[in-house]
Amino acid sequence: MSEERQNSGFDQKQVVGTGLVALDRIHIGSSRMAFEELGGSCGNVLISLAMLGRPVAPLLRLGSDLVGGKLERDLRCAGADMRWVSRSQDVLSPVIVELLDPSSRTHQFLFSCPDSAEKFGRFQSITPSELEPARPVLANCRIFYADRLSETICDAMEAAAAGGAIIHFEPSRVGDPDLFARALAAAHIFKFSADRLAPITAAQLRPDGFSIVTNGSIGLELHHRGKTYNCAAAAADVVVDTCGAGDMVTLGLIDTVLQSGTDGPASLDVRTVLAGIKAGQRLAAANCAHVGARGLFRERGTAHVRSILTGDASATQPAN
Repeated sequence: MSEERQNSGFDQKQVVGTGLVALDRIHIGSSRMAFEELGGSCGNVLISLAMLGRPVAPLLRLGSDLVGGKLERDLRCAGADMRWVSRSQDVLSPVIVELLDPSSRTHQFLFSCPDSAEKFGRFQSITPSELEPARPVLANCRIFYADRLSETICDAMEAAAAGGAIIHFEPSRVGDPDLFARALAAAHIFKFSADRLAPITAAQLRPDGFSIVTNGSIGLELHHRGKTYNCAAAAADVVVDTCGAGDMVTLGLIDTVLQSGTDGPASLDVRTVLAGIKAGQRLAAANCAHVGARGLFRERGTAHVRSILTGDASATQPAN
């Protein structure tokens, strides 16, 4: 850790994140909602890390509505530092409906009310007014996570990178190609689904970056410095709902990096990344036995999640 970071006079946060934090409304084979809980990829990763005792600081722009209030309370109760969460009257906080078919174990996502067809709020990026007061925490974090892009989010990524943070970028689409190129230039870990982005997308990643390509139940590939590491998916004894499996992989990876004592991109090595991936794959397999993106936490508790993370996470050998 640099002397500047040690002597900044500012509480160091292990993880700062921005992106999709939404209210998941779960329907299980019925038009009636079964339950609702905080979701979205960024939301799942940040709240799970907070529940595991990691210092987490969400950098978000939510609405001053009932949904925004619930999202804020859930993150606060999990232990997240909410000083950099803005709530605005001109924003509708995101809501996502998951329709789970228990017979086929498949799910569908809706962004409007299934009864009234009323459109829900969608993701709203932070703006410069949210970024500026957060610059000190960005300069002192160890990992910065983003799953969405905007010019301001790119600014935040670059600010965190300049402070020595590891940048984890996990997009669902390219969007603006110029912003995407900026994000890849700042990112150290680039994780994406083969269903959403073409593998060629990773060609823009920095030469020392780690590229993780997920492929559902088949597993994933880690690419680093010209080598490919194949990581088969962990076997799931019971499959009820696969929603959130990718977020569990990210959770395992970030938690392992933090646990390893890695401090900055220069000390991030392939063995640590592989160990984190395997830990996350174990979590993903266990989570599939429960409904919802964080059903494992809800049904089995944080201590059980931690026991899975600390299990055998032997590194996979390179495929070539």
